[in-house]
Amino acid sequence: MNKPCHSGHHHLPAFMEKMKNEGLPGLIIDTFAGYYNNVLSGETGLISDKDILPVKSSEVQNSNTLSSYEKTGTRALTKAVMLVLNGGLGTSMGLKGPKSLIEVKKEKTFLDIIMERTGAKNIQLVLMNSFNTHHDTQLFLSKSGCTNLPMMFLQHKFPKIFKTGLSPALWQKNPDLEWNPPGHGDIYAALYTSGMIEALLDKGIEFAFIRNSDNLGATMDTSLLGYFVKHEIPFMMEVAARTPADSKGGHLCRHNQGHLMLREIAQCPEQERDAFVDIGRYGFFNTNNLWINLKRLKEIIENKKMLLLPMILNPKHIDSRDDTSPMVYQVESAMGAAISFFKDAVAVQVPRSRFFPVKKCADLMAVRSNCFIVSNGQVGIHEGKNTELPRIDLDMKYYGKIDSFDKRFPNGIPDLIHCETLKIEGDVRFGKNVTIRGKAVIKNTQQYQAFIEDGKCIEGNILL
Repeated sequence: MNKPCHSGHHHLPAFMEKMKNEGLPGLIIDTFAGYYNNVLSGETGLISDKDILPVKSSEVQNSNTLSSYEKTGTRALTKAVMLVLNGGLGTSMGLKGPKSLIEVKKEKTFLDIIMERTGAKNIQLVLMNSFNTHHDTQLFLSKSGCTNLPMMFLQHKFPKIFKTGLSPALWQKNPDLEWNPPGHGDIYAALYTSGMIEALLDKGIEFAFIRNSDNLGATMDTSLLGYFVKHEIPFMMEVAARTPADSKGGHLCRHNQGHLMLREIAQCPEQERDAFVDIGRYGFFNTNNLWINLKRLKEIIENKKMLLLPMILNPKHIDSRDDTSPMVYQVESAMGAAISFFKDAVAVQVPRSRFFPVKKCADLMAVRSNCFIVSNGQVGIHEGKNTELPRIDLDMKYYGKIDSFDKRFPNGIPDLIHCETLKIEGDVRFGKNVTIRGKAVIKNTQQYQAFIEDGKCIEGNILL
């Protein structure tokens, strides 16, 4: 990433006035001011290999050894909350609304499934919405007929910074594009300024399990909760062993000064990317499943007055759909980065079954298939699949957006129980009761759409 361009002119008062006029809390204005001063001083948010150390397996507790804490966790459920990040739009999959409202299984959305699971165990549910998702989420819940609605609060927003001159970004065509969500690292400040942390503590809730809305593997595990509670841990990150598929995800590391850290790929210097993706060197990635003690979090925020997490400075076009629009910086942070603020923070290695994020239509295909089971509040992989879903690679031209994806599977997803890998190249539409086995490649090189007839069983390489 190139260093910010310095004009020598300090625009901070203009930013603060803009945020004040938008009604943003003083804590958030001060937090942005801290980040902006970092930008002015030439900081890029980059974390070099020379400043960190890999984390060894011996430093990470394995969740497989925690079953003895299950009873403690079950007793602590009344003091726990599931906090779901609900600020993301499904833009990468061609959606304009909240990603949590994508239909996943049998007309149930991510949010339906989450509410069903928490409701079955009488677990308090809280959603953190963004200014992009709040209205649609409220509308969905009002029509859901659910009597036990989740509590909700809003993520903040930061003003975008013109890359040239470092002044507040202005875009008269659409002023909403002058703002960006500040990343999920904003969750801690938003919990505090919204009054949500106080409301939860007043209800006797002390422990929060934080997760993404699109990760169906992220459940309120009582063994993990029991371990967290019994050892009075202030902050716990669930990590998993990195595979080549995870090489670009944020990895766990340790600062030279001793504390645990999270480094995202956007924080890695360009010349050190080879080391970043080396899964032998950095063996654990952050699943974005976090556990936090709310009392300790409140103390840290009040003592520091702001939570200035390691900065991620993202250069982007002010209008992401217009490559001719001016370049801006978006100041963001990752919630996992808060691990460095807690002296006694720990990381726990969890199985892949706790990490099934849906980032693209290929992920959605695996979750919609019969490999993934959602029944009576239970979520998990079909017993015939061991612990892994099939690895799927779809042609983005025909399957990248959800509407075109759905048109090519009008009768549902094929049977993938015995499928290990699947690659589809070209335009292919599927009939009823199709089965795919083993390692399959389906290729259509024709200009017109190919059709897989009803009842077809596919294995190996197929040229249509």
